[in-house]
Amino acid sequence: MRKLLLFSAMVVAAGLAPAAAASAAPSTQAGPTAQQLLAKTTSCNQISNGKYKTDDETGRTIAVCDAGNAVFWKADMDVDCDGQPTPRCNKNTDPWFQDGTAYPRSDGKALIADQTPYIVVPSISSTWNFEKSGLKGAGSCAVIYNNKVLYTVIGDTGPKDIIGEASYATAKSLGINPDPANGGVDSGVTYICFKNSKVSPIEDHGKATSVGEGLAAKWVG
Repeated sequence: MRKLLLFSAMVVAAGLAPAAAASAAPSTQAGPTAQQLLAKTTSCNQISNGKYKTDDETGRTIAVCDAGNAVFWKADMDVDCDGQPTPRCNKNTDPWFQDGTAYPRSDGKALIADQTPYIVVPSISSTWNFEKSGLKGAGSCAVIYNNKVLYTVIGDTGPKDIIGEASYATAKSLGINPDPANGGVDSGVTYICFKNSKVSPIEDHGKATSVGEGLAAKWVG
């Protein structure tokens, strides 16, 4: 309130009408809170044919769930450093490094994992076909961890039987250790992807955020 009164005083001092100042002020609309999003994921309408592992050595415990205009899963986060090599992401820092991503940038080159927040979906299999669920490359997703929401894109595909992976930039933005060799987190990550959505260009995180916030607000209702 004090800020509003101070702003009004500045407007009057500048000789502007309050209405004119209001129209000049930028309007921003933040997306739903983590709690609002998580409230929509309390029950699972399972659409995967069976469940996924979080790692090679774990059992199959993770289901993919339908939730109207979105699908979600709750898993761990392994760090994906695939894409264009950088000082942080390369064959020396990442034992599993690959220099390509399933979905390229607008310039045709692979994504840059330590710059672009993206998530990884399991490759199409008998367990789940993400495309039949309305998801595609550059699709809009929200990732929630430790009460923080980050809007990302679908940037890569991974093993057919493992779920719960995201780029170096995603992990770092959420406060998760982004080291591709020993980083990530074992649980507590919720991935929500919005059906029939697309962020263009895929590498534009500002666009990913604005698109994701709008879709999330509609989904929360």
